[in-house]
Amino acid sequence: QVQLVESGGGLGQAGGSLRLSCVASGSILKINVMGWYRQAPGKQRELVASITSVGSTNYADSVKGRFTISRDNAKNTVYLQMNSLKPEDTAVYYCHYRDFGLDYWGQGTQVTVSS
Repeated sequence: QVQLVESGGGLGQAGGSLRLSCVASGSILKINVMGWYRQAPGKQRELVASITSVGSTNYADSVKGRFTISRDNAKNTVYLQMNSLKPEDTAVYYCHYRDFGLDYWGQGTQVTVSS
């Protein structure tokens, strides 16, 4: 019922920046939480950042001060601004949507950071 489409991934350099976008469509509820997860090869998927409908945010300790999550409710879009990139940020990044226990995932976008 909810479709998520990510964009903005690609190749970045250590110390550089990338901006990811996720557009949600379908049966979107006004009260929801959206976020970004990432999964590196051979590792478990981990939460990077999340943001509620009213703008409350949470970040993984590893990205605090470097990444910023934001959303535009009118456009049903969530963003992840990634600054001061590190090679350790290399992973597939997934957009996530949750409301009342229902979860939806985007297809993922590859982010590769060279050193």
